[in-house]
Amino acid sequence: MEQFDEGERRRMRAAASKGAAKAARQRHPSVRGHRRRRAWLAAWSVVAVVSVAGVMVTLQPEWLGSASLEATGPIPEETAPVRMGPPSDAEGTAESTAAGAAESTVEASATPTAAQTPAGPFAGSPAEQYADGQAGLAMPKAKAMGGVSKAQVAAGLKRVRAMLAASHLDRATLMGGKPKALMKLLDPSDRRWFTSHLDKQKDESDTREWVTSFAPKTAELVTDVIKVHGRSSLGAFEDRNGRRGAKVKVNFLFVYAIQRPGQPRTARRIVAHNVGEVWLYPNGVHWVRSWNGGGVSGARCDVGDGFVHPYYDDSAPDQEALKVKDRELVDPYALDEDDRDGCRWTKPV
Repeated sequence: MEQFDEGERRRMRAAASKGAAKAARQRHPSVRGHRRRRAWLAAWSVVAVVSVAGVMVTLQPEWLGSASLEATGPIPEETAPVRMGPPSDAEGTAESTAAGAAESTVEASATPTAAQTPAGPFAGSPAEQYADGQAGLAMPKAKAMGGVSKAQVAAGLKRVRAMLAASHLDRATLMGGKPKALMKLLDPSDRRWFTSHLDKQKDESDTREWVTSFAPKTAELVTDVIKVHGRSSLGAFEDRNGRRGAKVKVNFLFVYAIQRPGQPRTARRIVAHNVGEVWLYPNGVHWVRSWNGGGVSGARCDVGDGFVHPYYDDSAPDQEALKVKDRELVDPYALDEDDRDGCRWTKPV
């Protein structure tokens, strides 16, 4: 947003926040019902009614690994919020990194290879038929739209695709690290916002929820393969100031096979759903209008720290899930949005 003066940037953010307050309350059903953030940063959590681990043991016992590693039970980190220390002085250097370099870095680090491990962890689920990693991140064909040239739209689509990979496939981010891969891809203004609100758990705009990050010590990947399925579309927009541009809408599922560290008998699947929208302006600005608003199935609802805390077969009861009166099951693999508020119960993941 560097082409806008500081006053205009403040007015745009204030208008977007005020105008979307009602939508934020509707679209961001925080598991405790009191954490509201910018409407374009909405995310929500759901918990599976039936843990999938026992089902997968029955159907695919061979993928769980050696039986000599017995599960030793829950670990404290599953129910305790992650406490992050203050950022170091070096963490602000992401602003100076070129987005093009970041895209190539994410491409290299986040693309899983199916040959690395068998597809057993996904057998018997819809994810078995999903693409591996970034192969599933299909973007629409670039064309001129909303006053944005075809070449600019193509560059924007490439950026959005890299943002999806950085948010959900980057290994450092997945394991609870600083989401540097995504930070490098954001426009300077969004990057400053993201950095200043990262891991501010008492802040209604904690940007850890832009990404999929498993709470440290709660999970490890069973396989390098992450299944991806979804769709994206291209359209035009006109903002409240009369500026036109192209918008990219994304709707993708990311399916992970995880287990408690060193406990293969706890293996299960987690489904993260990114519903978002990015606006592309003719002058090259990429405005993140909404991001990661579809929820996480198979995770706890009662830990509101922005991290994913998996719900295992023998996990302590989820206090927020116990309060849910509407037990109509949500399909964790459905791309169509379920816009009902609060913690939801799902079909087996």
